[in-house]
Amino acid sequence: MNFHGKDIKIFSANSHPLLARQIAERLGLHLGRSEVKTFSDGEIAVSINESVRGSDVFVVQSTCAPVNDHLMELLIMLDAFKRASAARITAVIPYFGYARQDRKAKARDPISAKLVADLLTAAGADRVVTMDLHAPQIQGFFNIPLDHLVGAPILANYFREFIAANGGNEGFVVVSPDLGSVTRARNFAARLDCPIAIVDKRRPRANVCEVMNIIGEVAGKTVLLLDDMIDTAGTLCSAAAAVMDAGAQRVFAAATHAVLSGPAIERLQESPLERVVLLDTIALPPEKRLDKFTVLPVAPVFSEAIERIYEDKPVSIMFI
Repeated sequence: MNFHGKDIKIFSANSHPLLARQIAERLGLHLGRSEVKTFSDGEIAVSINESVRGSDVFVVQSTCAPVNDHLMELLIMLDAFKRASAARITAVIPYFGYARQDRKAKARDPISAKLVADLLTAAGADRVVTMDLHAPQIQGFFNIPLDHLVGAPILANYFREFIAANGGNEGFVVVSPDLGSVTRARNFAARLDCPIAIVDKRRPRANVCEVMNIIGEVAGKTVLLLDDMIDTAGTLCSAAAAVMDAGAQRVFAAATHAVLSGPAIERLQESPLERVVLLDTIALPPEKRLDKFTVLPVAPVFSEAIERIYEDKPVSIMFI
């Protein structure tokens, strides 16, 4: 494509080349020729094997595990494109790592999400595109434009069909697994025209949670648990057990980002969750795939957003 004197090019580092390729194909493009490798001492080396002078460049890279390696790959690629005279450089980060370090929870804590935002800008990013930030206020950490895409419409379309095939929304309730996800769950419930309930829990320390009680009615209902990410799955599995103990008939889960670290796979396998619906913002290796997982593609959303950005059209209209 070449609408306003500059061509568009899609590049990928190593975190999710399949997603980058799917985005490029939907735009009718070939993935840009580049190589990201690691020297024997651990240093990352980037080679851009085609001209990008005057091009509108989009670099697709989720900063997922190994987080620091993938973040460094992205920063070095951005620097390479800046020094190669690209007209505009957009960092497409489907999953934004360090997003949970968005505030000082106690004295002398860093705000690492702000540091990452500054690093991206210093490396050469003119714009950032991401999806479902853990804390939406992170948008304000950037001094460059940021387009914040949402995964809820993709998940809602899936569950809308599921609800229609299972007798309508009378028997369904959307449940927030903790107080921090209430706004997200409320918006999701509105899309499905379902009531909402909340699991109130206390977290004694990081990655450990204790369920307290359930606000709302789940007895006799099919529960849809919604969160932005599944990391160790402690919160989600505790919430699933809590709603079943409270009389729910069935329980399903949906999340945008499948971080799935530590004991997550074992916990999800042993949990009462019938199905877990995820988006592919993070590549899932075979050892992290369960029969109860359904993975939905985000390439259609990102490709449309990239096309709109390139053509200087609004992105917000995608989510009205």
